[in-house]
Order: sequence, then C-alpha cells, then structure tokens
Amino acid sequence: FDHGLGIAFTSYSDYFTPNIDDEAIVYFKLANRLIHEINPQALSIAEDMSGLPGLASPLIAGGLGFDYRMSMGVPDNWIKLIKEVKDEEWNVGQIFHELTSHRADEKVVSYVESHDQAMVGDKTIIFRLIDKEMYFSMRKDQPNLAVDRGIALHKMIRLATVACAGGAYLNFMGNEFGHPEWIDFPREGNNWSYQHARRIWSISENPELRFHWLLDFDHDMINLVRKERLLEEPYVQWVTDNQADQVLVFRRKDLLFIFNFNPYKSFEGYGIQIEPSKYKIILQTDAHAYGGFNRIDDRMTYYSIPEAGLGSTNYLKIYLPARTAIVLKNQPYRSVR
Repeated sequence: FDHGLGIAFTSYSDYFTPNIDDEAIVYFKLANRLIHEINPQALSIAEDMSGLPGLASPLIAGGLGFDYRMSMGVPDNWIKLIKEVKDEEWNVGQIFHELTSHRADEKVVSYVESHDQAMVGDKTIIFRLIDKEMYFSMRKDQPNLAVDRGIALHKMIRLATVACAGGAYLNFMGNEFGHPEWIDFPREGNNWSYQHARRIWSISENPELRFHWLLDFDHDMINLVRKERLLEEPYVQWVTDNQADQVLVFRRKDLLFIFNFNPYKSFEGYGIQIEPSKYKIILQTDAHAYGGFNRIDDRMTYYSIPEAGLGSTNYLKIYLPARTAIVLKNQPYRSVR
C-alpha cells in the first residue's frame, strides 16, 4: 500500500506481509493475461520502486506476467558516481554488479536516463558531465578538456549499459546525442512557458557541433546490438575487473567488451587472461568519427599469446587508452601444433 516509498526491503519476507495490496496483484495478473490473449505480440512493462519479486515473471510461474521491468537502479548508480565519486575512484566491479543485477527469471529494461533525470529540477547525464560548457564549448573548433571528458564517458556509459542490459535497452529522447537541457511543460510555476517543452534535434545535425559524434556512435552501437542479436543472450560473463587499473572486461555471446575507465593511464599490451582465440575490433569509442582521439588501430587482429608456466595460460595483449571502450568479436581460429 505504500508503493515501496520510504521503505527498506531487506529480505523477501518484507514483500509478503499484510501490507501487500492483494487486489492490485490480482488486477495486474488479469490485465497481463488479457493483454497477451488479445495481442500475443504486445509488451507490458512495469515500473516499480520496491523490487517486488515476480513482477516480470510468467503467470504460469506465479509471477504477475509483465514482460519487462524497468531497471531503475542503473541510472541512479550512474548519477551517484558522477555526482559523488572522483573519476579515479570509480569502482569497476561495482559498476558491473549494478548493471547485471536482476533476477534470472525476469527481463529488465536497462537505460542511462529517462524522464526522472530529464525533467525540470534534475539534469541530464551529459549536463552533469559537462555542465555550463554545454553552452559555450560544444563547437568542434573550441578545444575543451571538460567536454572531451564528458563525451568520452557518455559513450562508455551508454555502451556499458546496453552491453549488460538484461533483455532490453531504452534511449530517452535526446539521450542519443547528449541533449543539453531539461524538459519543462507549461505550468503555473513557469508562467505557462513552452521554452523548455521541446527537444532541439537540429543540434545533432549541425556538422560544426560535437553532438552528431554522440549520435553517430549511438547509431553504430545500436546497429551492433541488433546485428549480433546481443540481447537474445541472457547471460553476461564476467572476465575480470582490476580496480587498481580501473579496467573492466566481460563477454556476451562471442563479443568481448573491454573498458578502461582510468582517467589518466593508458596501458600498452594490457594482458587479459582468455582461452586460445583470435579477435577483431568491431566498435571502439575513441574513433575520430565519434569525437575520439583515434589512438586505437581498428585494422589490428589480436591473437591470444600463451605464457610459460603451469596450465599454459593464454593472454590477449591489447592497447587500452585512458577513458576508452573496445568491442572485439571472436574470429574463426585454428591452432597450429
């Protein structure tokens, strides 16, 4: 009855008390059954603050029958990091845990931001990263370190979120290209103004501004996810996270995702323990086409290298510039004995 507001749910027993609105539970079950009987292609998505178990589980398994639930902790975690934690202290293991934290029997919609962040009174992710420089330094002929940092992290944040998404990924109007401003609909408090009841899509089409770099990256990122049918694979396999280096590596299907969140250090020949394999880069955030510094050679083919010692461990050695992410695809590989 309290909608999960102001309540700390510390165990499953907290969800099954007289405080549960049984009539609402029955209503949602009936509604989802009716929706899918009328249109089997329809999708129902739940937004819930409490983390109610079974919300997006099948009816036949005792769930409420929603197809997806919103992964509301993901944007909150990104905002907390940006607001409260220095770049050099971002915990890559904690980031991976938050991005992949959901029940195995429930699909979730992962997202970087939504109306909660974009409405008046809050800030979009890009505005938190770049702040006032959004208004003064977004032209390509205006070098600015704060803008470079913001663009680099914005790409990495979106890529990490979609790569770990538990079933679906949401772009929120303007998030694709880093829209600078908030949304505010006409109301008495703003004298019924329409000034911010908009999204300025034209800035993403202006070749003199940096916004199109973010949009171009988003376009290629989403195309990669579709082409590889990435979200059809429910499991994201952790490979390594090195907090001292701020490097995170994980695998999904036959793609290897490598993130170097370190703001200062680039790593030459960074070793990633892996099976005998061969990889090619299919996407990377540092390309000139996305506003990066082009420090990574996309033409390279990477082979795992065996190291002497017990177990004949293999390592992938790769150059990782600071604040970059790389996606590699496993290639057909035949070992020669």
